Amino acid sequence: MLHGFLGDATCWLPLMQQLKDQVRCIGLDLLGFGDSAKPLIRYDVAQEVAFVHQVLAALKLESCYLLGHSFGGWVGAAYALAYPEAVKGLLLAAPAGIRDDSFCGRYDHLRPLLWRTPAVDWALSAAKPIASLIGQRSAVDQIAWFRRELMAQPAACSFLLDRLRPEDAIDTVEKAIHRLNVPTLVITGDRDETIPLWHSETYADEIPTAELAIIPDADHALPQKHAAELAALILPFLSANI
Repeated sequence: MLHGFLGDATCWLPLMQQLKDQVRCIGLDLLGFGDSAKPLIRYDVAQEVAFVHQVLAALKLESCYLLGHSFGGWVGAAYALAYPEAVKGLLLAAPAGIRDDSFCGRYDHLRPLLWRTPAVDWALSAAKPIASLIGQRSAVDQIAWFRRELMAQPAACSFLLDRLRPEDAIDTVEKAIHRLNVPTLVITGDRDETIPLWHSETYADEIPTAELAIIPDADHALPQKHAAELAALILPFLSANI
């Protein structure tokens, strides 16, 4: 189980509860996230793929199913491209990894949150009383949380800093996923405002063996908020492809 951006393995706990009686579940903290090592390097998907490969080798798992959410879905697809013989099947929940130039510039106003200077934290603290007066305290608190998470996760900072322009999206997988030949289930929510529906549709259209399932009234937080619906899709998929 490969978590999404700014997440960690605990994101999967609700789903693990649903699956534990029938499936052996292994949740990873990807490199630079959660309790995994956080070296100060330039992070990319290839680094994460190498990390997953080392973990599975250490666990002596010659092959397994990969379940990835959002960023984890991107890593999972890239892993299956690099090591097809090691992947029994792919389950991609609202997967990232499709080049989308519409994202460029959308978050430029948040760029100061990546600056490693206490001035940003002072500015956020100073803004909270004013935000409370104008009814925007929750928005400032959310920005402050995002800032703390970024400062604690060098992988997240690296990915954002290195992908501020469309031409930086050099490790997306949309041009290669047609080569995948493993059973694949792509799952998304019809109210996902983070990863557009057409990204999941691209995976489903380009991977010859893929099926697409859309969960009604579900947003991007599939593992945390829609574990029962995920389990209802995952278990039949696993049973059909054992």
